[in-house]
Amino acid sequence: MSNETVSPGGANQLRKNSLGVGAVTFLVVSAAAPLTAVAGGVPLSMMLGNGAGIPLTFAFVTAVLLLFAVGYVAMARHISNAGAFYAYTAQGLGGLAGGAAALIAILAYNAMQIGVLGLFGAATAGFFAGYGIDVPWWVWTYLCIALVAVFGYRRVDFSARVLAVLVVLEYLVVLVIDAAIFIKGGDSGLSAVPFTPSAFMSGTPAIGILFCFAAFIGFEATTIYSEEAREPEKTVPRATYISVVLIGVFYMLTSWLMVNGAGVDKLVPEIQGLADPTTFLFGLADRYVGNGITTIMGILFITSLFAGVVAFHNGVARYMYVAGREGLLPKALGVTHPVFQSPHAGSVVQTVIAVVVVALFAFAGLDPVLALFSWLTNVGTLAIILLMALTAFSIVAFFGRNPGLEGSKLATVVLPVLTGLILAALVFYIATNFGALAGAEGPLAVFLPGLVLIAAVIGLFCALRLKSGDAIAFARLGVGR
Repeated sequence: MSNETVSPGGANQLRKNSLGVGAVTFLVVSAAAPLTAVAGGVPLSMMLGNGAGIPLTFAFVTAVLLLFAVGYVAMARHISNAGAFYAYTAQGLGGLAGGAAALIAILAYNAMQIGVLGLFGAATAGFFAGYGIDVPWWVWTYLCIALVAVFGYRRVDFSARVLAVLVVLEYLVVLVIDAAIFIKGGDSGLSAVPFTPSAFMSGTPAIGILFCFAAFIGFEATTIYSEEAREPEKTVPRATYISVVLIGVFYMLTSWLMVNGAGVDKLVPEIQGLADPTTFLFGLADRYVGNGITTIMGILFITSLFAGVVAFHNGVARYMYVAGREGLLPKALGVTHPVFQSPHAGSVVQTVIAVVVVALFAFAGLDPVLALFSWLTNVGTLAIILLMALTAFSIVAFFGRNPGLEGSKLATVVLPVLTGLILAALVFYIATNFGALAGAEGPLAVFLPGLVLIAAVIGLFCALRLKSGDAIAFARLGVGR
């Protein structure tokens, strides 16, 4: 994000020294889409999860992710690879597991990006319909895909600069609402009840925890940009911790003020009484700030979704690039643009996938929110939490074979095992309750989470093919440049 001279790097490499701590942090925070999370995810987590206990749930999830980050950044100090989860799994659990992780990651970020595209189309169509411009949701979605394709094709620091502006505006508009609720004392005074164990255990805490984890999806992407970061051994750890703390404190504070804005006892009935629970924050904005801010929020909600799509697109493109570069996928994917040094081939392939999937949903007449967004983002969430669990156990295995690299058993054994078990339990819960969580019925409730297993099997076969054809390349999976 500074004006420092950028080292272009060698041929067929990502653009080195392009990103500082601030740039990586903005790319990561934009994937978490803070306004989208607090306007869309938080009310649903309150209604379906543990109600007024969501602020403490965010505190719990933030603590778990900070514990996970200890081993994660320890690994990042020794492996600089845009493949992130894939690279760590390959170096920790072996090339076959790494191949499975690579395809799971590609599925995960594709699903997250295309799912968010559905919500973007619906939100944009709804916003402009209020001004007499009534066009189908998929028209707006395709316009978004085209614009994102330009961002993905160009230099990554171009995306970082644009996302920095959008993310700052997102935070500012929510903080204005937070300040108004705080100053006016909420519905009946500011209460600490949301931070009590009884509030945390109310309703269905497991669903609340799941929603809170989903709100952080994207924080892990700091390592995806390790090959493009300045001093990655310092930039990646700093950006990881800053991202988790920034996102966590923001969600915890905002959800606490949202609870107080409605009133602890009135919260869940009020959200349940809304035709659309995602209008809850807009209602609080009207009540505590005034009507004018909701129009601004509507615009920023759309730009928040756009920022998230760009961030996930960048992640997919880099995973495809690394998988192609290291021989798991066709070599044609493992190339960078001669001028921008972006993973342009992966970007183009991802764009084509998005065009096709959106066309299928539009042609079938499926709802862009209840189907496209809900189904695919839940698949993505399941896949990413599974990757985090694999990474946690990979950390233990990697440092077990290389005990001299890090001196702390807490960072390399205790915390990774603890967080790995928590994440594995979440994977089991999501997989066994997928239909209820994603709103999918019948065979879809089995097929959709089954996509993660299918991706893993494909990745395993890709790794086996590489092992039989090029044993040296197989042995180097995850090593990077």
